[in-house]
Amino acid sequence: MKKKILVVDDEPNMRELLKEELEEEGYEVEAAENGEEALEKFFSGGYDLVILDIEMPGMNGLEVAGKIREKKKDAKIILLTAYSHYRSDLSSWAADEYVVKSFNFDELKEKVKKLLS
Repeated sequence: MKKKILVVDDEPNMRELLKEELEEEGYEVEAAENGEEALEKFFSGGYDLVILDIEMPGMNGLEVAGKIREKKKDAKIILLTAYSHYRSDLSSWAADEYVVKSFNFDELKEKVKKLLS
């Protein structure tokens, strides 16, 4: 059975690119464009992994990760951002992995594979 991933990013192009890249790796992928939609989908969808953009309008990825962790301690979470300074932010430790965005998805795919194996 395919592993199910929720991709959360407010940028439509990035969301679609991530979805395509992960589907090519054999995962079932759904997307959300903001934190509220992400939480709604996550708690009704039975996902194996969530990939969260940190910088989003409204509820940011760190807040979403915190809310997911409150209810589902063993949830697998990857934080994805263009800003490397979050690596030292204590709240980013709510995630299992942290990836700086780039157009080479090898690092992200490797971390996804590691978390889902």
